[in-house]
Amino acid sequence: MTCTEASMDALRQAGDELADATVAALFERGQVGTFNTLMRYVSTAGAPLPDGLPDVAHEYLEATRLPPSWVDWGEMEKARLFFIDNNVHISTALSFASMPACYVVPHLARLLSAAHGLKYPSKRMAETGQFTVYLMQPDAFEAGGRFIPAAQKVRLLHASIRHHLKRENRWDTPALGTPICQEDMIGGQMFFSLLVLDSLHRLGIHMSQEGAEAYYYAWRVVGAMLGVDQDAVPKTLEEARRFLDLYMIRHMGPSEEGAHLTRQLIDLYEEVVPGTLFDPIVSALIRYLIGDTCADWLHVPHTPWDTVVKAVPHLLGILETIEDRSPLGAWALDRLGHLTTVFELSSLTRGRVMHYAIPEQLKKDYDVPSTVPRTRRWTPPTTTVS
Repeated sequence: MTCTEASMDALRQAGDELADATVAALFERGQVGTFNTLMRYVSTAGAPLPDGLPDVAHEYLEATRLPPSWVDWGEMEKARLFFIDNNVHISTALSFASMPACYVVPHLARLLSAAHGLKYPSKRMAETGQFTVYLMQPDAFEAGGRFIPAAQKVRLLHASIRHHLKRENRWDTPALGTPICQEDMIGGQMFFSLLVLDSLHRLGIHMSQEGAEAYYYAWRVVGAMLGVDQDAVPKTLEEARRFLDLYMIRHMGPSEEGAHLTRQLIDLYEEVVPGTLFDPIVSALIRYLIGDTCADWLHVPHTPWDTVVKAVPHLLGILETIEDRSPLGAWALDRLGHLTTVFELSSLTRGRVMHYAIPEQLKKDYDVPSTVPRTRRWTPPTTTVS
């Protein structure tokens, strides 16, 4: 589909028919609690479904238990190796660029604020981090892997938010379109793929064209598993750039919810960072990666580190040189990256496994007005707007 205002207007009206029908039936039959309880025991692909699971849920899980038939497993392996080689940098980009990008879209910030499941500020970040780690495991799509059940549950989570907002008349559909519509789902896919690559480039990380394309491809597969219309998804990074530019022009702006979520994010990571000396680097990284305009909209404070953080690409360049020239150095840095990612995820989850459950209600105070061979270095597609 060509990326135009008209095509994106059409995507704003579309949801996810399969997941929406499943959630509607579960609520109509009063089976949401039963589903959530039983699905806590289904965390790996290929595990037998528990007795007593509602029929409609059983049918949905059977229909969505396999990855798309078009998946190129060679590309997925390249993406996994790319993630292993850049896991700390990707985690940084997800935390300090992708999530704030969600918050700078006012209606997305309001949706995130509405979810009753956000019982503590780290839950959304923990779910995202855990989901990405599941995706990049060697057995992600095999029996015993955790990614497919997580994707199945996240898809129903999105459908349940649509269900609540429509049923309770808490969403202005004529003005805003369907909540968590196809346009927003593709936009989210861009935040977690292209925007991550943009951030790595801004940090000075060396990425091959092959590695960048594979990472983007992996998130296309994720989108398919989450019910995104594949006829509408950008197939290349150049098409993705056009979509993301137009999406942000259409929707980005300041909001109270966005500023509040950003403050929670900053507070969360200041708790994770030991001591207080380096706390300001959290705000500085967000401002560096998303730019001053968006940072100002989100009330990201200026700090003395705003200038210091601009030296990060030079430091990372030194580390990459060590990695290139020393197999032992490469192993040590990859191991450090893995341990850092594990520590961060453990801190976010408080040592718990995140369960992607269907919320039975929303907040009541909500209102809506591995290393890839280094071939040609990847550079971001040129922006399509001024």
